[in-house]
Amino acid sequence: MASGNIKKSARIKEIISVIRRHNALSNFSKQIHPQEVRQALEELGPTFIKIGQILSTRPDLMTPEYIHELHKLQDQVPVDDYDTVSSIYQEATGKTLEATFSFFEHKPFASASIGQVHHATLPSGENVVVKIQHPAVAQLVTIDLNLLHQAVKILRFTSESKIIDIRQVYSEIKSSLINEIDTSIEAKNGQDFYKLNNGEGIIRVPRVYPDLCAPRILVNEAMPGSSIKQYLHTDHPVSERRYIAQTLVTNFIKQVFTDRFFHADPHPGNILVAPTDDQHTVTSRSFHKQLGPISTQVTSKQALPPLRLIYLDFGMMGRISPLLAANLRNVVTALALRDEYDITQAVLAICNQTGPVDHNAFRQELAVFLKPFFTTNIVDLNLATILFDIVKLCRRYNLQIKSEAVTLIKAVASLEATIAQLDPNLSLLDIARPFALKEWLQQIDLHASLQDNLLLFGQSLQDVPHIPRKINHLLDTLESGQSQINLHHTGLTEFVSKLERLTNRIVIAIILAAVILGSSLLVQVSADHPYIARIGITGYCIALTIILGMLGRSWYDHWRKKHHRK
Repeated sequence: MASGNIKKSARIKEIISVIRRHNALSNFSKQIHPQEVRQALEELGPTFIKIGQILSTRPDLMTPEYIHELHKLQDQVPVDDYDTVSSIYQEATGKTLEATFSFFEHKPFASASIGQVHHATLPSGENVVVKIQHPAVAQLVTIDLNLLHQAVKILRFTSESKIIDIRQVYSEIKSSLINEIDTSIEAKNGQDFYKLNNGEGIIRVPRVYPDLCAPRILVNEAMPGSSIKQYLHTDHPVSERRYIAQTLVTNFIKQVFTDRFFHADPHPGNILVAPTDDQHTVTSRSFHKQLGPISTQVTSKQALPPLRLIYLDFGMMGRISPLLAANLRNVVTALALRDEYDITQAVLAICNQTGPVDHNAFRQELAVFLKPFFTTNIVDLNLATILFDIVKLCRRYNLQIKSEAVTLIKAVASLEATIAQLDPNLSLLDIARPFALKEWLQQIDLHASLQDNLLLFGQSLQDVPHIPRKINHLLDTLESGQSQINLHHTGLTEFVSKLERLTNRIVIAIILAAVILGSSLLVQVSADHPYIARIGITGYCIALTIILGMLGRSWYDHWRKKHHRK
């Protein structure tokens, strides 16, 4: 980790040196020697570690070997001593550690590329954790992002940019890093997530202390617990593991469809399990419907098990619009019902078009791709795998999944990997289907729909007296021969373009035939005139050059079309 002032030129030299030493670019482009690439990313610091972490969640871009290796990325960062931490805190807040906390642990209990975390106690006796950013991290990240931005301008013209949306990947890296170095964003995310999820069954979220936070300082409530990893590889009761899995899935689906604000990085390191002696029950509302003055509600009470799930780290969060949430709900419902047409329409609704799209061909290929899944038990379906394969298919047809949806797919992949180890018989899709249906039913406002339909009916009644007059006008227009019909052919432009190219080739072919014929006549009658023979030979050469050029252009067009399809 660099400290002090960082010069852009020195950083460029460092990056080039590390990349050359590990042959990182060549290895990465060929997807070989992933351990060398991982080591290079670790040496280059937080920006490049974040790149590796993002790529490790993209099976549509990386080979399984690379994904496995990038998951091992470690933040090799020296721990800042107490004097450095004290200086950073005072510079950021204007206060000393001693004036703010009655106790502050000198040694951090966790350290990463961006910062380190210390235990502390407030004068009121509340235990907190304090995240303090390493010195010069913000400057280093800013320089790296500027260099990456310049690289993206060049890389987007390469052939790889047709396979990977380089600008989207850069945008994701930039957003993630800015959220991490600007702790005010993480603090706001933590506050929002706390309001929406803390106390939902066994879910707990650390409270943020906004008055104690600063641009490089984050203070949260201390919530001790063990990583959920211990439940993945030990012999905990099956019923307990199943309950944890169901809680994680149900809560995550609520985050997506109800809150439209979800944890985008729910890997095991960000979820703790804490035992508790609290004997609480939870009241769940399974259905609520308001029809005018009449309210219908179904609730149930359930005793909570003696444990709590604690979410950590709110630097990477996802937000989706109501429209996208509705479209995603349609995707889940269509996948669960296994309806090919509805799946296609739902997928198209969450895509941006980047070029001409053959909708019929896309629908047919998507149907062929999904057919094996339609004969598979829903419990055996891997939703993340299906979604990432659909992302790859969309890319081949000039369709780009919206970035918010891609963020959600990565979160689903991370969560589903954990769920599969907790309860192999639990399907995220199986739980999402009834939840999506319930959300759809709750959004139906029968009272408002009745009012809207009555209003439309009243407007229609007002139009009825005018119908005979409009029919007479239409008949008069047809009788006078003044009617006009406008037709628009959506594929006409492409057809005309192809026709022009074909016509040009025919004209060139005729000219070539004339040149070859004329050259042959000149060579034939040039026995006593060597200069005339040279003119004929020159004509042959010109014709041969044009023919080779046409063949080369035809081969290039065929190669480009084939490469673009891939």
